Amino acid sequence: MVPDVTSDPLAWLDDHAATRVTAGLRRQLRPRAAGSPALDLASNDYLGLTRHPEVRAGAIEAVRRWGAGSTGSRLVTGTTTDHELLEGELAEFTGFPAGLVFSSGYAANLGAVTALAGRGSLIVSDAGCHASLVDACRLSRARVAIAPHRNSTAVARLLADRSEEHALVLTDSVFSADGDLAPLTELHRVVRDHNALLLVDEAHGLGVRGHGGRGLVQETGLAGEPDVIVTVTLSKALAAQGGAVLGDERVRAHLIDTARTMIFDTGLAPAAVGAARAALRILRRDPGLGPRVLARAADIARIAGVAAPDSAVVPIILGDPQTAHDAAHTCREQDVEVGCFRPPSVPEGTSRLRLTARADLTPADLDTLTKVLVPVLTHARNSTTVPA
Repeated sequence: MVPDVTSDPLAWLDDHAATRVTAGLRRQLRPRAAGSPALDLASNDYLGLTRHPEVRAGAIEAVRRWGAGSTGSRLVTGTTTDHELLEGELAEFTGFPAGLVFSSGYAANLGAVTALAGRGSLIVSDAGCHASLVDACRLSRARVAIAPHRNSTAVARLLADRSEEHALVLTDSVFSADGDLAPLTELHRVVRDHNALLLVDEAHGLGVRGHGGRGLVQETGLAGEPDVIVTVTLSKALAAQGGAVLGDERVRAHLIDTARTMIFDTGLAPAAVGAARAALRILRRDPGLGPRVLARAADIARIAGVAAPDSAVVPIILGDPQTAHDAAHTCREQDVEVGCFRPPSVPEGTSRLRLTARADLTPADLDTLTKVLVPVLTHARNSTTVPA
């Protein structure tokens, strides 16, 4: 049948948009103004360093030296001496032999997973892994098995039943929606027992967990193990942009040869490299930043009437997506920015507010949060059924 050439080829997008509106899942971009007076409890600036004078100065100095862009891919002109300095500093700080910087944490996960697992390999991924790891699984062409959340026994069973020679186990260290921690010690034992590799995304662990903010992998004594690979983002605790893979020197060499998001992507901009290096210096100088984040997260949880988390992430589950959206909007109207997570970011029935702690939150900030959040949550909880 010949298609009707007079019909609107994008009409199906209108239908999808209408469905999302009905389900309370329509999303919008909300540009923020510089110097906004709003209390920020939605960003991932865990250490409060984005506007730190030293971090700004690090970015500015890098631009003065190198210019605005990196000018090419890492293998052509996109690697500066500052890129290699950052790689060494990140590796030394987290306890790994080597590092490789990517243009984003998303790109780091895509590059690492697709380079370390392909056709004829098995990937076992935690059901709660970040979307970047989910997409990496899809692109890898490996056989993918999804393990129930934080279930090391299920991972062991899947590895034991495999026919593939090579296997890669994926997990976040701190899961971004719930703020809970991966059972890294048990997972590593399973991985070693079954001759596999463990890749841990430390996006939400770096700067918050571990001695001086070195991450949950370091905290659990796994830093530097040859069968452990870590990915990090520079856009959260380190207040910049970009990502990195940390591991054995052989892993770094393999990724330079084979990771498509490194080979074909433009290198990380000098400003981001300079800012991340400055933030890392501050973190080294002030190892109490991570504990302060956890203390403020406990304060936020107390105000919200939920359990204190093991990370900077404080989830407040409201169940219904429209209820969560309306609660976030009401907070925003009163100059308190909070995250709103709805499907597909979280499972059906678990839409939530997601508040994130910062090391620099003050008693006055917490007073403001109390005045705004408590009545908002009282109204939301009275108007919806929260899953048990």
